[in-house]
Amino acid sequence: MANIRLIQRRIKGVQSTSKITRAMEMIATSKMRRAQDAGLAGRPYSEKIWQVIADLAALETGETLHPLLQRRPVNKIAIVHITPDRGLCGGLNSNINRKAGGFILEQNVPITIVAVGRKGLDFMRRTARDIRAEYVRLGDRPEMMDTLPISRVVIDDYTSGFVDKVYLVYAQFVSTILQKPVLQQLLPIEPAVLPGMQNVDYIYEPSPEAVLGELLPRFVEMQVYHAILESIASEQSARMVAMKNATENANELIQDLTLMYNKARQESITTELLDIAGGAAAVV
Repeated sequence: MANIRLIQRRIKGVQSTSKITRAMEMIATSKMRRAQDAGLAGRPYSEKIWQVIADLAALETGETLHPLLQRRPVNKIAIVHITPDRGLCGGLNSNINRKAGGFILEQNVPITIVAVGRKGLDFMRRTARDIRAEYVRLGDRPEMMDTLPISRVVIDDYTSGFVDKVYLVYAQFVSTILQKPVLQQLLPIEPAVLPGMQNVDYIYEPSPEAVLGELLPRFVEMQVYHAILESIASEQSARMVAMKNATENANELIQDLTLMYNKARQESITTELLDIAGGAAAVV
């Protein structure tokens, strides 16, 4: 009897867990489509501005390069480490942290971290890394203005010479079931390789240098913002899949426990019938 009650309690506990994971799956599903649309909509602009900036950088022939194009010996590296604020999204956080951690271990120069998201911030604190700035609770639908402080820290640190190279680490959304950790160099911007005397098919007014000076800060801001959008889309997709799997596992466990409960109840009833039959035979 005690075994039956224990199984009943376990069934109720797993049923409660299943309801929670099902609700979280539905919430993540509702957020996922919006996050995916935002991330995918920004890709063409992000890729095109990268191409234009790279072509403009290749045309930059002046003696004084723009500060964001200047290349110098690498004495310090900054990593903009973008992760979700919350867990329950499968192995997404671990994969992003592993990508950043592996890169850090390969370097022989100091590393400073701009942590975006609580899970990455906690990881960097546990590994005793130098945290330059931290940004958490950006929400599921951040605007460009919300991410400008992150870009400003990156731009100021690079132009002042505090760091000599900047990387982005984030989860790129590939599909609902696949999110790819990405390590991407942000600064200095790599000029495009123009074969021979080939010219870029653009006419810039008033001049390539003036356009470049205006676009470079906007380019950094856009790349940071787009990486955050990709990370949010990856987070919601990973959470939906993780909660769906958790719900299915809970339902399977409920079925197994119900079968155990029925068997235990049958055994209990059979034992009681045998006791009654034995008692009746003894009376006769």
